[in-house]
Amino acid sequence: RQVANALALLRGRAGKTVDLGSGDGRLVLEAHRQGLRPALGYELNPWLLCLANYRAWKAGYHGKVSFLKKDLWKVNLSDCHNVIVFLAPSVKPPLATKLLAELPDDARVVAGRFPFPSWTPSSTLGQGLEQVWAYDMKEVRREAQ
Repeated sequence: RQVANALALLRGRAGKTVDLGSGDGRLVLEAHRQGLRPALGYELNPWLLCLANYRAWKAGYHGKVSFLKKDLWKVNLSDCHNVIVFLAPSVKPPLATKLLAELPDDARVVAGRFPFPSWTPSSTLGQGLEQVWAYDMKEVRREAQ
């Protein structure tokens, strides 16, 4: 349900979609399935990368989605328009700084499990463990001034 909620907040959007800490790849695969392309995931765990690539192959998306073994702190996100983040609360403050510095104004960030503590969401969907928060970078920047 959390995957469906996250992608519902990106419905109808265009541009590169990235999952930071993509795990087994389910969000990237579903994003591609729903027309969010290109879709790619960054993941450091080699076992999860292997599983994600296997799932992409099994779904017939081999070569259509990408899973890269790269540190999210070292990738340039300036060409990303849709960013999905299911990461621990401790990561959110430094990640907020990176996203503010790199994402274009028309980008949207969707956070699952834990919201960004210093940002006000543009919209939210679900409750409890299924809740997700969407942040439009233009609004986040306006608030930060």
